[in-house]
Amino acid sequence: MSRAVEHGFESGCEDRFADRLLAWFDDHGRKHLPWQQAIDPYRVWVSEIMLQQTQVNTVIPYYERFMAAFPDVAALAAADIDDVLHHWTGLGYYARARNLHRAARAVVDEHGGHFPGTVEALAALPGIGRSTAGAIVSIACGGRAPILDGNVKRVLARYHAVPGWPGRSVVLKALWEHAEAHTPDRRVADYTQAIMDLGATVCTRSRPACSLCPLAADCAARAAGNPGDYPGRKPRKTLPERQTAFVLARHPDGAWLLEQRPPAGIWGGLWCFPEVQSPADAESWCRDTLQVEPAAGEPLDPFRHTFSHYHLDITPVVIPLASAGEAVTESGGRLWYDPASPPRIGLAAPVLRLIETLTRFDPAEEP
Repeated sequence: MSRAVEHGFESGCEDRFADRLLAWFDDHGRKHLPWQQAIDPYRVWVSEIMLQQTQVNTVIPYYERFMAAFPDVAALAAADIDDVLHHWTGLGYYARARNLHRAARAVVDEHGGHFPGTVEALAALPGIGRSTAGAIVSIACGGRAPILDGNVKRVLARYHAVPGWPGRSVVLKALWEHAEAHTPDRRVADYTQAIMDLGATVCTRSRPACSLCPLAADCAARAAGNPGDYPGRKPRKTLPERQTAFVLARHPDGAWLLEQRPPAGIWGGLWCFPEVQSPADAESWCRDTLQVEPAAGEPLDPFRHTFSHYHLDITPVVIPLASAGEAVTESGGRLWYDPASPPRIGLAAPVLRLIETLTRFDPAEEP
């Protein structure tokens, strides 16, 4: 028997879970976030995609700049992907930005510039899953649609003491059933924001503030004294390690040579330093590719960048060039990146960090 039935929350009955959550939201919910103003499907959609795997405080400045550059779905659809990735640089998980761009074009080309109003039609767009579609329908359109983002999974897993990692299909199915059972027929937009807010501010991953929670009275995990056990953790696995080297070829005027990555694969479509197998290959790469005789390369301290499926240990090698060598053009997949006047392109996170660090401590830049 589901917890909803145990507590008299059957279809047609008042769901005290939702009522308590809405009462809490009226007094304590967040109502002044940028995407909560002038609400429409586009603004909700962009915010939901940005908030995946990313904290609210990190997202806010990115969201505001993104909206200033692409104020509506037509503007995003018409934009160049490099410009979109430029505004995403630093947020990570760049497939989100590429899918935003693809979905915007689909909305314009296939739906006349209007977002479809059903979960099913929205979920057919690139990068939009069932939960994101539910958020758009409920928050922007006022339709009844459950959501199940990370915060909501945590609230429901604890309240109902649902064991196991939500990445397992049987656990996810149980959580979706609870999400469906608790979603009310009224004030759906407020309820959707409320349950996300509760997970983000009260029912947090560590040190949940159970004494402040409107659902504490009959939360199964709290009653058992083990809210930290829910939701179950993803099984640990040892990530493989890979090694690579970045060629930091420097133009005589201080610009850095970048290459655009292929559309698929890691850092797809982003601009990165040329990559070679080992630091010893950096100088020969400059000779073979740029047709110049480079100065001796200076390897910097290696650092690690971790993806979901492996660790990448990167050794940057700085190579000053006496001349620019062969013509380098953006249309040819390479360009010179001048930190003093940066082009509007998307950069992989470690590339941006390296450029900022090298520019900051470059003796040539000091007065």
